[in-house]
Amino acid sequence: MSRIEPINNPKEGDLGPLFTQAEAWMGFLPNDGLVMAHKPDVLTSFFGLAKAVYAEGKIDAGLKRMIGHISSKASGCEYCSAHSAYGANEQGVEKEKLAQLWEYQTSPLFSEAEKAVLNLALKASMLPNMSSDNDFEILKKYYDNEAIIEIVSVIAMFGFLNRWNSTLNTQIEHAPNSFYTTLKNKKDE
Repeated sequence: MSRIEPINNPKEGDLGPLFTQAEAWMGFLPNDGLVMAHKPDVLTSFFGLAKAVYAEGKIDAGLKRMIGHISSKASGCEYCSAHSAYGANEQGVEKEKLAQLWEYQTSPLFSEAEKAVLNLALKASMLPNMSSDNDFEILKKYYDNEAIIEIVSVIAMFGFLNRWNSTLNTQIEHAPNSFYTTLKNKKDE
């Protein structure tokens, strides 16, 4: 159970349009946002960041969710791990690929460019940060500076979300929890 209860009636008041948009975007009302709503300025600022990070750019939306998943698993945040896996699938990443996400270095399902991105996501999400100049040299073989900033933006956003949700023990919603449970069972097969 969440350590801070989500707000009630999220679609009422000033935050209503934001939650309507979040529900349309995600397919459900996110409990972390419902908790964040206790401090509306934090919620609206975070929502602006999330829109900017997930905006169409040089990095595919599915890959952005896979970056979030690697970052979240490395940080030990089950809430964000479930959300990012669910989101990646919603963005067209196949379950088989998601089930092999932790084998990205050796799996033929991942391109060399994806491996470079996921490697940075893993290393940058560790404490202390294990990313290196070499990791960026490898990234630069496949991506320009704008794309690399998109990649690092996803990692950094999930750094915030991972701390937020693991600290508050945010309850995972039904849709991402069900998908993630199925995915973990598929991996164990």
